[in-house]
Amino acid sequence: MVSGRVENPGEYFGAVPAGKLGIIALPGCERMARQIDSYIVGWRGEYAKTLPPDIQHYTRDSYLIDAKLLRFSTGEGKAVITQSVRGYDLFILCDCFNYGETYEMYGREYPMSPDDHFANLKRVISAAAGKERRLTVIMPMLYEGRQHRRNNRESLDCAMMLQELESLGVENLITFDAHDPRVQNAIPNCGFESVPPIYQMIKAIINHVPDVNLHKDHLMVISPDEGAISRCISYSTALGVDVGMFYKRRDYSILKGGRNPIIAHEFLGGNMHGKDVIVVDDMIASGDSMIDVCSKLKELGAERVFCCAAFGLFTSGLARMDAAYKAGLFDKIFTCDMIYGTPELLEREWHVSVRMSKYISYIIDTLNHDMSISRLLNPADRIQRLLVQRGYRIG
Repeated sequence: MVSGRVENPGEYFGAVPAGKLGIIALPGCERMARQIDSYIVGWRGEYAKTLPPDIQHYTRDSYLIDAKLLRFSTGEGKAVITQSVRGYDLFILCDCFNYGETYEMYGREYPMSPDDHFANLKRVISAAAGKERRLTVIMPMLYEGRQHRRNNRESLDCAMMLQELESLGVENLITFDAHDPRVQNAIPNCGFESVPPIYQMIKAIINHVPDVNLHKDHLMVISPDEGAISRCISYSTALGVDVGMFYKRRDYSILKGGRNPIIAHEFLGGNMHGKDVIVVDDMIASGDSMIDVCSKLKELGAERVFCCAAFGLFTSGLARMDAAYKAGLFDKIFTCDMIYGTPELLEREWHVSVRMSKYISYIIDTLNHDMSISRLLNPADRIQRLLVQRGYRIG
């Protein structure tokens, strides 16, 4: 059992939970769900000591609810929730990008695609049959998040997905570092939070690179493209350092792999000669773009290069990343552990997996008590406290 919640348990005195807490983990999210459950069980064991006996019933040995995702031999599926969820404040964890999960169809084994995971999510929501008091989906990486706007005759998959979840009764959707959080405009009457993992990333850098110098004369935050500039400004503001940006020149006459290929990365920013740099993006897909940026940074005189991305997909494998690391193009890559990472990735010397289960536990525990999570979404104060505790001089 894990404890150690920093907030005062007394802050929840008098706060009435929205309903009995229930957490359902879809395939691939079981490890994360067990960690979250362990935190909340430990915290609520402490809360119970401060509460009147008549409301201590909300502490339990576990808040996990078992849901079985079954498949017929044709590949068709169904969900079965093994206990009543009537009146529950239900949280469903869904990793749509866990290709390590498989299913059998016509005697063959297939890796689960994002579409398969999203179908499972809808099945579990359907199995609850609207008996829950409130339904929240925690989807760390937003399904179809990169298909968030229309160019010419294209589908609007992300908007359609959000509207479908709203129609199924989902009241809140929690995601992390959405590719473009403006997609929430598709569901103006539904709760949508894109949570930045800035605090966890900075803490991981400090823990794994103890000699990092966070002074503005020695460090710069870099945006790999114009789309990532807002999250980079958040990092640079929290650390008090300068920010630079690359912009991508693309060949719009060619469509390759669903996108226009990048011709070159052009840099806008100050002198970085001899400085460490932190490259911040929402995801690393194939890794080609990140390697190109790191190569450019080295040409511009950067000392060490640290890459921070909420989600490391590495869809083209790890060989090119290994070669780039061996060539000295980057020093560390930090990605969150909220989506599937292969055992091979987790063993790489250049990779750091940033744990997020405690942060998600805070969010679930706070929301279940119908309290604001604005403090959790704005990490500026926590970052400053962390830097002071570690003895860093900012600015």
